[in-house]
Amino acid sequence: MEREEITRIAGALDDTTIATIEGMNATSAELTEAMNWIANDEALISDGHHLPAGRVAALIDALEQADQALNPPDFE
Repeated sequence: MEREEITRIAGALDDTTIATIEGMNATSAELTEAMNWIANDEALISDGHHLPAGRVAALIDALEQADQALNPPDFE
């Protein structure tokens, strides 16, 4: 996948995260699945879906790390 397809599926991401995703050689279907898990993991688990593994799990980790870097928790 190239930058344009990644940002079409996942929205605006920093260059490091995009490079990480490109380096994974993930498919658009895998990135879409990762985005679905991030958006609604409880519903997918309730529907009986198996927990993500392989590239989908790695994509989730990369996307969640990018989100945490951009939106650090507020401990006040």
